[in-house]
Amino acid sequence: MRIAIIGAGSVGTNLYHAFEIKGIRTELVHARPLTADPSAINDLPKADCYIYTVADHVLKEVVSLVNAPQALHLHTSGSMPIDVFGGDKPHSGILYFFQSFSKETLIDDWSGIPCFIEGHNIDDIAAIYSLAQCLTSRIYEANQHDRERLHIAGVFANNYTNLMYRIAEEVLKDTQIPFNALLPLIDQTAAKMHTLKPLDAQTGPAKRGDHEVMNHHLEILQTTPYAEVYQSLAALIEKAHNH
Repeated sequence: MRIAIIGAGSVGTNLYHAFEIKGIRTELVHARPLTADPSAINDLPKADCYIYTVADHVLKEVVSLVNAPQALHLHTSGSMPIDVFGGDKPHSGILYFFQSFSKETLIDDWSGIPCFIEGHNIDDIAAIYSLAQCLTSRIYEANQHDRERLHIAGVFANNYTNLMYRIAEEVLKDTQIPFNALLPLIDQTAAKMHTLKPLDAQTGPAKRGDHEVMNHHLEILQTTPYAEVYQSLAALIEKAHNH
């Protein structure tokens, strides 16, 4: 199978790297020239499968430029619907790898990465499944409703968690304590998710309803942008644990 990946960002670059490791003939195409000058589509390689790894807001535009009705067309977005491909691409679907990607750290082993797929019919689903199976065995069918909520869950579990790390680093800035002093705590908290439900793993003053400690923290944070964040999150934790 000849694969063309359109979009050379974090997802596209990692996907290209992964297929190359598996010996699958793949070409990586930068999407920006296509949106800047549609005539650049003439240079697009012929492929059996086109995988679109572009930003959601340009996906429909980029898809519309590709004229290959017999090929399989897939996007990798957690939020965009399958009907973005329209009627001129009858063989289409979604190949959504649920992972955080960066161009700076390419992933060699995809075997543990979950992949969520959707297709128009059973033949397309089988083809998408076969393609995903080249990289991982953790493959699940997921419709638009489920993928949207999975994407939101990922934002909370990954993006917002990373924001908490940044806030923690900021809080320590006027101390002699380095951020890496938090790493054992971060690692232990993440490890508990393999054996405990998040509700059961919760610790800290908000879970205990310890307002004396929380109020003292808020006094320290009152001149920072983080006091409101602390208070809002504490209230959610208290509510969950009936304080």
